[in-house]
Amino acid sequence: MAEPIPRRLSGWGRTQSVRAEVVAPTTAAEVASWLSDPKIHGGVIARGLGRSYGDPAQVAGGLVLDLVHLNHLGPIGEGGSITVGGGASLDALISSVLPKGYFTPVSPGTRQVSIGGAIAADIHGKNHHREGSFCSHVTSMTLATPTGIMTVSPTSNPELFWATAGGMGLTGVVLEATISLLEVPSGLVTVDTDRFEDLDALMAEMVGGDDRYRYSVAWVDCMAPGARLGRSVLTRGDHAPSGLTDGSVGPLPKPAKLAVPFQAPSGLLNRASITAFNEAFYRRAPKHKVGELQRLSSFFHPLDGVANWNLLYGNRGFLQYQFVVPDHAAETVRLVIDHLSGAKIPGFLAVLKRFGPGDPGPLSFPMAGWTLAIDVPIGPPSLPRLLDRLDDLVAEAGGRIYLAKDARLRPELVEVMYPELDRFRKVKAEVDPNGVLTSDLARRLNLVEGTR
Repeated sequence: MAEPIPRRLSGWGRTQSVRAEVVAPTTAAEVASWLSDPKIHGGVIARGLGRSYGDPAQVAGGLVLDLVHLNHLGPIGEGGSITVGGGASLDALISSVLPKGYFTPVSPGTRQVSIGGAIAADIHGKNHHREGSFCSHVTSMTLATPTGIMTVSPTSNPELFWATAGGMGLTGVVLEATISLLEVPSGLVTVDTDRFEDLDALMAEMVGGDDRYRYSVAWVDCMAPGARLGRSVLTRGDHAPSGLTDGSVGPLPKPAKLAVPFQAPSGLLNRASITAFNEAFYRRAPKHKVGELQRLSSFFHPLDGVANWNLLYGNRGFLQYQFVVPDHAAETVRLVIDHLSGAKIPGFLAVLKRFGPGDPGPLSFPMAGWTLAIDVPIGPPSLPRLLDRLDDLVAEAGGRIYLAKDARLRPELVEVMYPELDRFRKVKAEVDPNGVLTSDLARRLNLVEGTR
C-alpha cells in the first residue's frame, strides 16, 4: 500500500485549513485495511472532490482517504441501473450515460461531486419537489466500515443504509453504489423564465405552479431593500425532446472554458460589487419567456464553466448558508432575507427551492418545505452574530441547517435541528464501536459521542 502524504486541506469555502495525512487507496481491500489499522489514532474520513463547503471531508491530524482511484463506471443495466465507484464524479457519470439517453436522477449545482459524496450529503437538486434526494434513487451500496465490508440497501440493513444517506461519511466509506438513472430524450432542457418584483409573488407562483415542472429554482436578490425585498428570477423546465435526425441526444457537458488564475484580493466581492451584479442580473432576465432551449450544463451547472471560482472570495474565503423550513414556516424565508438585507451583509448567488418529503435518513437534510442557500464572503464583523440569529429563527420554525454546507453552527442546535441524531449515533456505534471514522465536522458539532 502507498504511504500517506502530509497535505493541507480545506472545504470549498476555504475557511478552515488543516493538516492531515492523505492516502489514495486503489482497492476496496486497501480501504478496509486502513480502517482497521490499529496504529491510526487521529481518526479517518473519506474525501471525494472536496466540494463540501465546510469541514466534513477533513480531519486535522488524522488520515484522509482520497477515493480518486475508486472511479469505475459499470455498464447500464436493465431499467437504467448502473453501478459506479464511490470516487467516480457526477461529471464522468453524465458524460458516460448521456450519449445513451440517460441522466443522473438528481443533480446539484455542480457536476464536480463524487458518488460517495453525493450519498454522504444525500444531495438534492432542482427536482426535489417531484423526485426527492439522491439516495432515493440508490438501490444498494457497498460500504467499508471498521467492522468489515458490507452491502446494504433500503430493504437489506435499511438502518445502516439510511444512516449513511446524509451521514457525512461517518458510517463507512462508499466503495460503490447502484443507481437508477433517469431516461432522457436529449441533452437539452426546455426552460420557462419569469421575473418577480417581490418575494410574495415569487413564492405564490412556486406553490401554485412548480408541480407542472420537473425542475424549478429561483434566484433571489437578498440585498434589495423595502418593497423590492426578495425580487427574483424563477426558472423552471423539463428535458426537451430530441428533434435530432441522427438519433443522438445532442450536446454533452464541456470542461470549464474559463478559470480564476489566482486568488483574488479579499473584499473584491463586497456590498457594492454584489449589489451591482444583482441589479444587472435582475434587469437582464426576461419578464416572461417560454420554451427556451438550454444545454443541460447551462441549466444545471452554470458555475462549472469557471474553474476555481471559489478563489474570487479572497484568502478569507466564504461560507454558504443553507437552511430548510417546513411549509407552514414560509414566513421564516422572508425574515431571513429581511435580516440579511437590513444588516447590509453582501449575499451572493442566493437560490430558493421547494422540497418534497425527505428521506428516512436521520441526518438527511431535506424536508417538505422551503430551502434558501446564499453565499456570504467572510469579513463583516457582524456576520457571526447575524448567522447565529438566523440559526435561532430556523430552529424555532422546526427547520435545519445543511451539514454539507455548514462551517460554523453552534453544536447545541444540532439535536434540535436533527431530532433523530441519537438514532444515527446508535447505528454508527454498531459499525464503528471504536470511533475510527470521524471528521472536523463531527468533532465540532459532536455528531458522534466519543469521536476522537
